[in-house]
Amino acid sequence: MPEVTAGFWLIKILATTLGETAGDAATMTLGLGYLLGSIGFVAVLLAAVALQMRASRFHPALYWTTIVASTTAGTTLADFATRSVGIGYAGGALLLLVLLVAALAVWRAAMGAISVETVHEPKAETFYWITITLSQTLGTALGDWLADDGGFGYLGGAAMFGAALCVLAILYRTTAISRTSLFWLAFILTRPLGATVGDFLDKPADHGGLDVSRPLASVLLAAVIVTLVAVLPQRAGRRLAG
Repeated sequence: MPEVTAGFWLIKILATTLGETAGDAATMTLGLGYLLGSIGFVAVLLAAVALQMRASRFHPALYWTTIVASTTAGTTLADFATRSVGIGYAGGALLLLVLLVAALAVWRAAMGAISVETVHEPKAETFYWITITLSQTLGTALGDWLADDGGFGYLGGAAMFGAALCVLAILYRTTAISRTSLFWLAFILTRPLGATVGDFLDKPADHGGLDVSRPLASVLLAAVIVTLVAVLPQRAGRRLAG
């Protein structure tokens, strides 16, 4: 696992934005639909997770490829649940929140801790990637819920989630609140931030977006992420015993 730094959060937000544009490019622009898109991206995610878990040390490119795979799969899975299945944004967000909380609870019961600094064995890493994928999927539903059903629009939704992240940063600096809790809250909130920014980039102008080509936006975001992964310091985080 990587060290959690400002660079980590920057790349994470860009990765979640890429997940939104790439997921929509596959399901909407290319016409695969939410079911086929979800099957394809989940397959890519499982392959990436398998490689990540087999690695004996931290590989930045592999880690961030897996993160992008999780956020893209999260986009299509959330869209499938809320639109194809028909449970709606509120229903999808509630269901995913329950699943995420359950995953964290089971992880803590099984391992004794849910801090990313303790993820250094296959069992803990399995919980880690399950939790991450659920948080990515939940974030997509939350972003759509606030932007569409909540009436905030894409920029308004991005501003709301950005403000919430700023509050978490202040709490991190000024309080003794559990760092693990703050990490997971921030990790979840970066996803709807990226989702609303991604939607703002590629949605039609009459829906409040910039109408940028989804494939083009995805390629540009991927290029920026690759550059940042290569340029910014990337090192493994500390390992704790429990």
